[in-house]
Amino acid sequence: MRALPATVLALLGLATAACGGVANGVSNSDAAGGQSLDVQAQPQQPAPAATAKAAKPLDGKVVVIDPGHNGGNFRDPKAVNRKVNVLTKWKACDTTGTETADRYTEAAFTWDVSNRLVKILKQRGASVKLTRADNTSVGPCITERAAIGNKAKADAALSVHADGSAPGNHGFHVIMPEKIGGPVDPVVGDSKKLGLAVRQAFKKGTGLRYSTYIGKDALDFRNDLGGLNLSTVPKIFVECGNMKNAGEAAKFRDPEFRQRIALALANGLQQYLKA
Repeated sequence: MRALPATVLALLGLATAACGGVANGVSNSDAAGGQSLDVQAQPQQPAPAATAKAAKPLDGKVVVIDPGHNGGNFRDPKAVNRKVNVLTKWKACDTTGTETADRYTEAAFTWDVSNRLVKILKQRGASVKLTRADNTSVGPCITERAAIGNKAKADAALSVHADGSAPGNHGFHVIMPEKIGGPVDPVVGDSKKLGLAVRQAFKKGTGLRYSTYIGKDALDFRNDLGGLNLSTVPKIFVECGNMKNAGEAAKFRDPEFRQRIALALANGLQQYLKA
């Protein structure tokens, strides 16, 4: 093919430049719509706001856990035996509690289970208060234990115990208040609802049977317990089983089983609080 004159080539170059061409052959135009491409770096978009904290099932709920007795009670019988008014009678400030045949005390059992229970409840969002701070002191009295729940305006209060009956007896039971013409009367109905929820969860979670020697279907209503009579918040006692029964005593000695008890109690409390 014959070479074109230089003047013609120069004119062709001007035409190409007029169409938007560039020397390196890259166009500034969008091929589809003729829009100019933004060749500058785009500003970085701000990071999305942090997502709201996930709600927990017991957010906003206040629970008081009462580990029965105390490890130091046996050292001060005078203080423990001091009489206090529980409205229906005068009773000892507290007791030492019971123990297994190999001397595993009720106070140690209730302290361990209660602390496991507190941890689970806090993980589920509840604000939790214990009625005693350790397992080496004396008391507090049963009247003071009730007052702690009242002062906290607890949505539910639960006292953890284990019984000391004849070795042939076994099973757990739940103790609930009766009306006595006193401060507990307005919460007797809610206490029963709490007791039923905990009974169901405890049986399912532990596999333990209903008590063979107290109450009906593991339910026992009483009017002589200061921790219940003086309570202005829904409250129950749970006797987790009989420490004098060899089979149940062995279970109570097992940390894994105590964790099962704590989880079952937490599930019962949650069932009541979310109802």
